[in-house]
Amino acid sequence: MTTTLAAITTAFLERPGLAKRTLRSYESTLLPLLQEYGHTPVEILTRQALQDYLNGLTNLSYTTHHRHQAIIQALFNFAVEQGHLKVNPIARLKRRKPNREMGEYGTDEVIRYLTPEQLKILYQVVASDLRMNALVHLLHRTGARIDEILALDLEAVNSDQRKFQVLGKGNKQRWCFYSEDAAQAMNRYLKYDRHVGCPALFTAQQPFTLRVSRMSYRTAHQCWSDLIAQRPELEKVRMHDLRHTFATERVGLMGIEELRALMGHQSIQTTLRYQKVTSQRAETVAQNALSLLSQH
Repeated sequence: MTTTLAAITTAFLERPGLAKRTLRSYESTLLPLLQEYGHTPVEILTRQALQDYLNGLTNLSYTTHHRHQAIIQALFNFAVEQGHLKVNPIARLKRRKPNREMGEYGTDEVIRYLTPEQLKILYQVVASDLRMNALVHLLHRTGARIDEILALDLEAVNSDQRKFQVLGKGNKQRWCFYSEDAAQAMNRYLKYDRHVGCPALFTAQQPFTLRVSRMSYRTAHQCWSDLIAQRPELEKVRMHDLRHTFATERVGLMGIEELRALMGHQSIQTTLRYQKVTSQRAETVAQNALSLLSQH
């Protein structure tokens, strides 16, 4: 007699001792899997099929993806324990790596941010490109993610109060606030460089068809690469590093919960990483000062 994945999942979720919050997490994670394979006999589900399913979860951050994989792996461990399978088909399956282009990073990776000198050089480099100058100012002054900025429509920006709302990870909305110099940069872009006929805040025009559309990440990345290539001090600097710069500049000036709200972090642990960066910088400054004092 065959047993479907849905039947195994029901037994998995009905185990005694599961906390309500854990149960809800398991249910929301396993529902998409059941929609695809719920009626499939568990013994014919292959490693490749499950790997393809996990690879298809492209809308998830890598940390959420790891959680999905861990829960699915626990489900199949349960199937083995109950005698429905001899081995777990996704045992020792490698986890997805962070996508650094999208600003993802592992917990042991160094946070990259711009030094004051690099920021000065960057603003000099982008000054002649009104669109990129406005984009760089907004990224640096708001801490927003590049995809959040590019998704903005012009009408979503409150220019009087210098703020706008973005839709971040987990479909959570938050307010972003920008400075006077960012407002000036944006006003110059809107007056002289933004294309009409498109609702997007940042627009682009096709060179051959002249069709105006929303500026894509690919276009923004290419413009960024061309500009920073002008100065060796900016080698390997990413647009997302401006978000890290925003956070490291503010971590000592406000509460960690306030910074978390501005950054749109789901976990406070992500925000706490910036305190570690500040502590490391303070240690470096202290060590340098001690070295100078010892010379006298």
